[in-house]
Amino acid sequence: MFVDAAIGGVVRRLAASRPQQERPSGRGLRLVDALPHATLDLHAHVLPGLDDGPATLEESLELLRDAAADGITHVAATPHVREDFPTDPAEMEARVAELNRAASDAGIPVTVLPGGELDPAHLLGLDDATLRRFGLGGNPDVLLVEFPYQGWPLHLAEIVFRLQTRGFTVVLAHPERNAVVQDDPSRLDAFVDAGVLVQLTAASVDGRLGKAAQKAALALISRGCAHVVASDAHVPAVRATGLARAAASLRYPELARWLTCDVPGALLGGVPLPERPERRRSARRAAVLGA
Repeated sequence: MFVDAAIGGVVRRLAASRPQQERPSGRGLRLVDALPHATLDLHAHVLPGLDDGPATLEESLELLRDAAADGITHVAATPHVREDFPTDPAEMEARVAELNRAASDAGIPVTVLPGGELDPAHLLGLDDATLRRFGLGGNPDVLLVEFPYQGWPLHLAEIVFRLQTRGFTVVLAHPERNAVVQDDPSRLDAFVDAGVLVQLTAASVDGRLGKAAQKAALALISRGCAHVVASDAHVPAVRATGLARAAASLRYPELARWLTCDVPGALLGGVPLPERPERRRSARRAAVLGA
């Protein structure tokens, strides 16, 4: 077994400590209702000069133009927060303000929100006040935690448990690009059951990142283990936004809206997630979702 008894025990503690999920209410849909045709990108490296995203302000603006053309109205800036890119929250906030001013001056109708993509090991050295400043999209209670591309993170369950006991909701970034998850997407079932949310990369969903990532992404969607699709855009030549293309590839508009608008909107608003849309499965849809 990949998960040993100790890790399995932590996952069970996660599930036991999770409060009963509230039924979605009208309140949970307010932000979405206010933006009926909006697409919200909750993972993008758009801030200039902070990590492996754009090097210049003009490159950042080019990404935002691409986002606007894709129908995106709000982008969460999620610079890496890890040993090789030890982003400071004050610097992140200053770059967000700078980019919003530049976007407004350039007539780009996209609002940039604060955030960060936190390395699991690095975040253990950050206090709660600092973590909340990296809250996803400005929600101090939601953290985007980077899932590694190689190997299974053996301490992930313990880290998630610690964060949850400190009052944070964890969103795992792009696990479908990890080879272990690609081999066995069910590895994430227990985490989702314990209240962890999963963000997929748009380029995985529509196949731009290859068949293995696409197969894993569609398997996670089919299993109910995916909640958000985001771009993880870095520069226009590397994973441009492409949310509309990914949404169209699902051939299921209600689910695509849930992944790119409804759930992101609820996370930004700090309200219960809306119910996932379900409809009677057809052979064609089962084939699309990899079931």
